[in-house]
Amino acid sequence: MLNRRDLILGSGAAIAGGTLLKPGAAFAASSRIALPTDIEAGDLITVTASPTHEKYVAMTFDDGPHPTLTPQLLDILKARGIRATFYVIGRNVSRYPDIVKRMVDEGHEIGNHTWRHPVLSQLGTASVLRELDRTAEAVFRAVQRMPVTMRPPYGALTASQRRMVHDEREMPTILWSVDTEDWRRPGSSVVADRIVAHSRPGAIVLTHDIHSPTIAAMPSALDRLIEGGYKFATVSMILGRRDWTKLRWRLPQTVVAKN
Repeated sequence: MLNRRDLILGSGAAIAGGTLLKPGAAFAASSRIALPTDIEAGDLITVTASPTHEKYVAMTFDDGPHPTLTPQLLDILKARGIRATFYVIGRNVSRYPDIVKRMVDEGHEIGNHTWRHPVLSQLGTASVLRELDRTAEAVFRAVQRMPVTMRPPYGALTASQRRMVHDEREMPTILWSVDTEDWRRPGSSVVADRIVAHSRPGAIVLTHDIHSPTIAAMPSALDRLIEGGYKFATVSMILGRRDWTKLRWRLPQTVVAKN
């Protein structure tokens, strides 16, 4: 499958089809989502938050796009002028490319959350890269851009794997500093309270846009953060990097021909 270097050089390959990963099915393989215990302070390969002292927060949403919930979330974000980052599952992207296109058109960033949401720490190098490359190609076909960051499902990626991904695909592993535990379905008010209570300048907030209570929590959580003086940025922007939506990748001629 294609990697970032292949696309820059102009080679192409057909994307494999797949069925939609059903909302909630991803969590059957693990009882919890947790930060790795081997994160080194100051390691730019693995990021849990931005060092900024300004009151910026990066809202992140995993496991979509969902055919109905993600558009509802996009409406909520658009009404408030908020830009977020979506860590998408590749085979969901291939099923709903128009939703991914809307994300980008409205200023959001797309991150790589693997093709089928496996526990990456249980896979070998070739399988990990295949998961990332298939997703990168699906996103590229949808919006002619590629993810520049990744998030491992369940936070499960070893230190050596994170370094490998950084070296081989030039992507930092983006984790989080605020875990809403919304996958446990604690209720929308609890999710909103956790976001507000634990957000700090530079926070990266972990949520999932495949759970309806999470979507219901967003208006309250976002409005309360705004009232508290917080502003919102995509992951790349909160880390001081270029605006991801402004990046342009050259579409390989082989892909143009196939389309």
